Amino acid sequence: MLRHNSLVAGILRKHRSWCHYAFHQSNRRCFSVKRTDEFNFNRDVYDLEGGDAQDDEIGRYPCVTAEQLARYKAPPKGVKMLVRDFVQDSLYNPNYGYFSQRADIFSPVDPIKFNEISEAAEFDAVVGRLYQEYDSNIDPRNVTGRQVWHTPVELFKPHYGEAIAQCLVSEYLLKYFPYEDLHIYEVGAGNGTLARNILDFFQRNYPEVYERTQYHIIEISPRLAERQRKLLLPQHPFVKIHNMDVFSWSVPVGSPCYFLAVEVVDNFPHDAIRYSVRRQQPYQGLVALTERGTIEEVWEPAKDPLILRYLAYRNAAKIKSPIVSYSRLAPYLHQVRRFLPFAPNLTSPEYIPTKLMTLLELLSRHFPLHRLLLTDFFHLPDSVEGHNAPVVQTRLKNEMVPCSTLAVQPGYFDIFFPTPFETVREVYEIIMSRLPLSPSGQAPRPSPMSTSASPLRMGADFFTANKHGRRKPLDGVTSTSGLPVGQRQSSVYLHREFMEKYGDIHATQLKSGENPMLDFYQNVKVLF
Repeated sequence: MLRHNSLVAGILRKHRSWCHYAFHQSNRRCFSVKRTDEFNFNRDVYDLEGGDAQDDEIGRYPCVTAEQLARYKAPPKGVKMLVRDFVQDSLYNPNYGYFSQRADIFSPVDPIKFNEISEAAEFDAVVGRLYQEYDSNIDPRNVTGRQVWHTPVELFKPHYGEAIAQCLVSEYLLKYFPYEDLHIYEVGAGNGTLARNILDFFQRNYPEVYERTQYHIIEISPRLAERQRKLLLPQHPFVKIHNMDVFSWSVPVGSPCYFLAVEVVDNFPHDAIRYSVRRQQPYQGLVALTERGTIEEVWEPAKDPLILRYLAYRNAAKIKSPIVSYSRLAPYLHQVRRFLPFAPNLTSPEYIPTKLMTLLELLSRHFPLHRLLLTDFFHLPDSVEGHNAPVVQTRLKNEMVPCSTLAVQPGYFDIFFPTPFETVREVYEIIMSRLPLSPSGQAPRPSPMSTSASPLRMGADFFTANKHGRRKPLDGVTSTSGLPVGQRQSSVYLHREFMEKYGDIHATQLKSGENPMLDFYQNVKVLF
């Protein structure tokens, strides 16, 4: 096992971005202790032989998971865990996790009247005033580290949610109406605002679709689940709220459905990997909570099944690691680097979305006829070192404080990652191309439009080919033409492209002609 020290404090930088903290700036500075292993992250051998006493100590620590730590009232000492378990525990531990104690979602009481605002500067001022009014209602006894999020669903309500509703209803009317009900599953619904905006839009503009809509929310937070019930059930009593972790879902859903993950996956735990410079072998990252109370990053040869499976998916998609050089001269350059003083023997870290991969596998297994709509950040400023690296931040005296390291005190910091949409899309399509069976071993329920004889027996490739942008068709499931046409493969849109295609952009236009719903959140993409 290989060690790399990293302390809690980080360098803070002034920033302004289109993410959770879109309208607030900070200019505070905090200094960190110099790292002792700045260049070499591992020794010449790949184990603890020849290591110092501290390495031996960490090597003896038990390796734990976030599930095992869920019963702890405070972070333990003398343990180590994979990076994804450290992030999971830091954010979601029921006793000291960040979301259990220090997170809230900003939601204006009334929708903003965009057409009455002169220009973007006035819009910033309006949002800043609404934020301060909302923030003043937070209990002052527990403000250390507490963060209030800005999300496009809340900021541009109801127009942002109505754009998503228009996207869903357009495809539903084209593909399934009137033969199938409209089944929608939303994971991590926050305050319930998106669900309300979608259902209000259906009820007002598509009453015949509203009558056939079944809306499910999968929410891990008991506090937010109760808030969603109070908001939604009085007007839309058919909404079903499942207070559970989506990764615990085990009920097969054989009907065509739409699965929404809107600003959720950025807080999904990731794993960290580095590659050895000499042999380009992957190393997996772990975080050690030492007996001395320090937090250290350590590295060992990759052997975790989820990490290896993600790398296998990526290889199958013919996507190369962005942190490894594939030049023909690379082997010779590696030989030269061996003789350079202070040359690193591991690459910079790369953070890979293993938890998101497990969600995609779950959808393929339990929701085989789903269509996924996923939207989140593809780029984040002020991130820690590495490719696809997260932003680690907290709130101190009403100012956002970004840090330069992931190794921070669990429970006090928000940790969120960008999503590599193009790579995720390729991995998703590979996962969905496996024609999965339901957990019962039965094929997905055929549509009422199916024929009695399976058209696949006649060779579906005669009618459609996977290489033309569609997945392989499922046996017994046909299109309105009666042909076994597979689901259309997903596409990636820029936030602006998606809003211009499905949204009512005139409703969010300012008097100056500027449009915050198009201009803000330029670091967001949509997979659909």
